[in-house]
Amino acid sequence: MNDMNRTNRGEITLLGILLALGLVVGGWALGAEIKATRLADRYVSVRGLAERTVKSDLATWNFGYQEIGDDLGPLYSKNEADKKTILDFLRKQGFQSSEISLGEVNVTDTQANTYAQNRRPLYRYILRQNIGVQTSRVDQVASASQNTASLLQQDIILNPGGLSFQFNGLNAIKPDMITEATRNARAAAERFAIDAGSSVGTIRQANQGVFSILAANSGASNNPDEGPNFDAGADRSVMKTVRVVTEVQFYLGR
Repeated sequence: MNDMNRTNRGEITLLGILLALGLVVGGWALGAEIKATRLADRYVSVRGLAERTVKSDLATWNFGYQEIGDDLGPLYSKNEADKKTILDFLRKQGFQSSEISLGEVNVTDTQANTYAQNRRPLYRYILRQNIGVQTSRVDQVASASQNTASLLQQDIILNPGGLSFQFNGLNAIKPDMITEATRNARAAAERFAIDAGSSVGTIRQANQGVFSILAANSGASNNPDEGPNFDAGADRSVMKTVRVVTEVQFYLGR
């Protein structure tokens, strides 16, 4: 009987120890979870800015010219002569034939316009033709577009067209710019943490942001809180500014 009592007391003692150990482990786990939850609530949202000045790598120049007259034969001959003069001008500017494209000749018969029957136009026919230049030599396009006065001296007037410069190397610089923007965001978070008597931990959430391509020296703000920009004149600028603003949330330590 005594042996049985001792056995029962041993089992009860062991059960108490296991129960106490379970309470300790459970309390520790619950405390760790509460601590993790509290830490999860402690974070700061910041923005980081990165910029690069780049040069356009593709230029597109589209323009047109026209002839007006009453006789199609001489008018077409004048069109062909002016086209030769313009092509000679472009070749003297250094452009290759593969970089030049010719549009179709468009003929308008002003007398075929039923809405203008009550007033006689000055000329019956208008011949129009468009010419395009596309090349990676952006400096030559920028220079040639400023040297068209020699065509005016030969009675050739170019119609206003489109001159644009593009930068196609964005994918090559994206990774480094995102890294820089994130680093700048962490620096901003660290300044905040110092003021708050805290420390910066790992990233809680991140958004790489939108890349903007602006004209260089466009006067865009370097304040990352202003977000992405749009610059209508960026296409006409050889030099451009690539800009990205990342939004990052960092955990804060005690």
